[in-house]
Amino acid sequence: MKTQRKRRRQGKTDYKKRINLLKGDSPRVVFRKTNKYIISQYVTSNQTKDSVEIGVNSKQLLSYGWPDEFKGSLKSLPASYLTGFLMGKRILKEKKQTPVVDFGMTRMIWKTKTFAFLKGLVDAGVKIKQKKAEAFPSKERVEGKNLKKDFSKKFDEVKSKIEKEI
Repeated sequence: MKTQRKRRRQGKTDYKKRINLLKGDSPRVVFRKTNKYIISQYVTSNQTKDSVEIGVNSKQLLSYGWPDEFKGSLKSLPASYLTGFLMGKRILKEKKQTPVVDFGMTRMIWKTKTFAFLKGLVDAGVKIKQKKAEAFPSKERVEGKNLKKDFSKKFDEVKSKIEKEI
């Protein structure tokens, strides 16, 4: 029996998916969740060497007025949406080529942070192909109306600051 590659054993890389993405010869928006943040990168590949051209972290939302009481939730659904929105605005500002979204080994479950991030990209104006819009979370959940403290007013403020700056 052949031993799997180290990153595959650790659950970090799906090599078949990666090869297919590299064969496509188009840039990628890489989405990753950590224990604290949502990380997004606009990556181009040249002979399997990846170079990051734009990097966005949900921690950057603090500079746009993310409230202190939600500072610990920089990986929440609203933070995921706003990170995607910020990434989309930066892609459009720098006039980059339309990317393919790379979720890596993240499980694709409807109405979760991954789809909130994708909705943020689409709402920013990036022309990404998606099959089903019903996979996106509801507007109430994206704006944080389901949270203990209603977050929708702060959400609108942060979103408008992102739109104004970029």
